[in-house]
Amino acid sequence: MDFKNLKRSSMKKIILSLVVITVIITNGFSQAKKPTIMVVPSDVWCNQNGYMMEFDNQGTAVKIPNYKKAFQENADLLQVISAINGLMAERGFPLKNMESAIKTLESNSAEDAMMSSKESGMGASESPVDKLKAVAKADIIMQLSWTINTVGPKKSVTFNLQGLDSYTDKQVATATGTGDPSFTAELAVLLEEAVLSHIDNFNASLMTHFEDMFANGREVIIRIKKWDDWEEDLETEYGDDDTELSEIIEDWMMENTVQSRYNTTDATENMMLFEQVRIPMFYEKNEKQYPMDTRRFAKLLSKFLKKEPYLIVNKVTTKGLGRATIYLGGK
Repeated sequence: MDFKNLKRSSMKKIILSLVVITVIITNGFSQAKKPTIMVVPSDVWCNQNGYMMEFDNQGTAVKIPNYKKAFQENADLLQVISAINGLMAERGFPLKNMESAIKTLESNSAEDAMMSSKESGMGASESPVDKLKAVAKADIIMQLSWTINTVGPKKSVTFNLQGLDSYTDKQVATATGTGDPSFTAELAVLLEEAVLSHIDNFNASLMTHFEDMFANGREVIIRIKKWDDWEEDLETEYGDDDTELSEIIEDWMMENTVQSRYNTTDATENMMLFEQVRIPMFYEKNEKQYPMDTRRFAKLLSKFLKKEPYLIVNKVTTKGLGRATIYLGGK
């Protein structure tokens, strides 16, 4: 037996295996999905610069940023957001253009429609900011504010960046600081220099949050309510074992959430509130994967309740990206 050739053959196989493993690992990391981001001016900045408006939220006056007016009138805003977009793009983070999202929102003729029950006339509305998030469909809202400091002929920029989960509005990353004083008058340059030393740690926090979503699911809120004219309620019993409807819904949540993670915050005969509901990031259809969102997840429960033995007519409404309500007993 030629041990030398055998040894060479074994070494070739080992080297080949290592190469294959390395390629697989490299491809796996290179294809890792990163969160999509939309950079927006903060509420504080909009308020300080006179870009606020009021809208009626079911009888309550609410002040919100007037993003359209800010983009049309403030050239600095465009420069600043472009600078931040450039820093994020260089690091491979997909970006949503806020100005384009606003234009898409305005072209949607149904944006002002109120959703209501055909039987009772009850309805649910969402704020203009919620609608903007729904159009942009960004995973992270990157909220930015800045102030310009002037000392003699030199200027510097103090900035504050907040990374907010667009589904929950929870802060998942933050960065704040002041850049070195400079003689340059370019705001975008000053801001870029100030942010540069913080951006990588900021992005690392974003990725940690996003990786948690892949492992444990995206966090959303699901509400169950009944129309006033529906004769049944959540204590109605079904099946031979007389299981209440509320328990049936909880069992469904247990089977369809990631690692059965959800919290029943409140439950009565007329409503249920599920918070910290972890839904899958994707669903399969025709052997392909598509992004899962709150509305589609709620629709799965809606279809389950419409089938036998329950046959409950219901309606799904959404508010923003992270909240869905199922109204039982009618459309």
